Amino acid sequence: LPKTSQYSSRLRIIFDDWPSEDKTMSACINLEGNFTVDSPNVKYTPTEIISDYTYNTTLVEGNNVRPVSTKMQFKTERKVGKTGVMLVGLGGNNGCTCVAGAIANRLGMTWDTKEGEQSSNYWGSVMLASTVKLGNDPGGNSVYTPMSNMLPMVNPNEIEWGGWDISSMNLGDAMKRSKVLDVDLQKKLYSHLQQIKPLPSMYFPDFIAANQAERADNVLSGSKQEQTDEVRKNIRDFKKEHALDKVIVLWTANTERFAAVEEGINDTSDNLLAAIRRDEAEISASTCFAVASLQEGCTFINGSPQNTFVPGVIELAKQRQVFIAGDDFKSGQTKMKSVLVDFLVSAGIKPVAIVSYNHLGNNDGKNLSAPSQFRSKEISKSNVVDDMVASNKILFEEDEHPDHCVVIKYVPYVADSKRAMDEYTSEIFMGGKNTIVMHNTCEDSLLATPLIYDLVILGELCERIAVKKEGTDEWESFHPVLSLLSYMLKAPLVPNGAPVANALFAQRCAIINVMRACLGLEPDNHMTLEHRFESFLSEQAATLQKNKKRRIV
Repeated sequence: LPKTSQYSSRLRIIFDDWPSEDKTMSACINLEGNFTVDSPNVKYTPTEIISDYTYNTTLVEGNNVRPVSTKMQFKTERKVGKTGVMLVGLGGNNGCTCVAGAIANRLGMTWDTKEGEQSSNYWGSVMLASTVKLGNDPGGNSVYTPMSNMLPMVNPNEIEWGGWDISSMNLGDAMKRSKVLDVDLQKKLYSHLQQIKPLPSMYFPDFIAANQAERADNVLSGSKQEQTDEVRKNIRDFKKEHALDKVIVLWTANTERFAAVEEGINDTSDNLLAAIRRDEAEISASTCFAVASLQEGCTFINGSPQNTFVPGVIELAKQRQVFIAGDDFKSGQTKMKSVLVDFLVSAGIKPVAIVSYNHLGNNDGKNLSAPSQFRSKEISKSNVVDDMVASNKILFEEDEHPDHCVVIKYVPYVADSKRAMDEYTSEIFMGGKNTIVMHNTCEDSLLATPLIYDLVILGELCERIAVKKEGTDEWESFHPVLSLLSYMLKAPLVPNGAPVANALFAQRCAIINVMRACLGLEPDNHMTLEHRFESFLSEQAATLQKNKKRRIV
């Protein structure tokens, strides 16, 4: 299909000349060109896409079940402003790999390995390397398009990258230290990364493992208020230096211990800001970064498991109407768990014991070898099955949960190549038992880095989406607690009173269907009635016989 200028031309595809001898329906067709929706429910202007949408839900009150429809409009700004991303932990394995990956893709780098030549890609990114079903062609074949093709989105190749780290090492040497990328690729990237040096970062030793002290040669000084002010200045300077329209701040630094939530300290926004001014000990570095980001109007995303978003931060985000999202990248073992437990429970199989063991040798593993930091990770990894278990009271009694054990060990030799071993024991038909054992070798940072791209891309897109309910005049943005990013996170933060969804495919469907709503399209479903009734199938067969040409108008 020919490329058109982005979202500027209508692309209508008429499928003709489909081989009549091809009796197979439901083939998959990929639509890579830009498209517009031909519908009275959507209007394209030079600056916006505005859609009329009916949100259909089902309300259950006791034994009474009734459908509910809410009419609304979605508005999506079409211009993707120049975006900068500042990573806290820029010199860590994730940080330097993230920047290296963006540079390698921008320059179209290739490199040699013992398996042969490799090319830069964004595999592992749901936003950049997965497709979504757009609809069917006249013959009933499924048409898929890249998820990044659904709406205008920021491209990581065009992002300005920067940030902070407690280590002063330039990113070229940090890349070598991390031992994540192939050596030939490291050699090609080194001159580009050597020029990038992290800004000094906050270092509060009480919150991270003592074994991190040897890296801490690039730290801010002064009170917590002075350090927070300096971070705010860094954001403003970065934005001005690169002529950016917006900045997103993302924490990919060390896991901190949990902060105690205390009345008068971090329970409200006013108390939190006052506590930072008083230099209170129980205010973590990640919380100070979040406060600085919110005060500068920048979305803040937490990729680690600690409770960065104490009540005072959440209240500040609501007051400022700035997005926050977290917690903890969901990349390997936990992502598999959110799929497998969903499958078991949905299949009517009762998981009764889940034992998860990990060992890894990168700096994340070193930091997690300290008990307080491990406890933060254990909490985020353990809660992932709760909503799936709660959904099935045929299998589980009230407050009944599977036995769930999580173990993490530090083994320096394996470096970034994390090993994850899981055992799922379930009860099946008539008292039977079923055990599934899984071994997963994860290249930790190569799984986590695409999540950084995804969080940034989706977070930036959400900044350009607004809704207006029928009968109101004001456009409304997403809630400041941006739960739509849950797909990428182990312990999703949700607005107060909202349910937590951990099932992976439900999280992905939420992203896709919001984008479809922005285009005035109904949610995708898997009824596929067109393939289940003779009348539909006959119509499709007639269409295939009738069309003799395939042309593009």
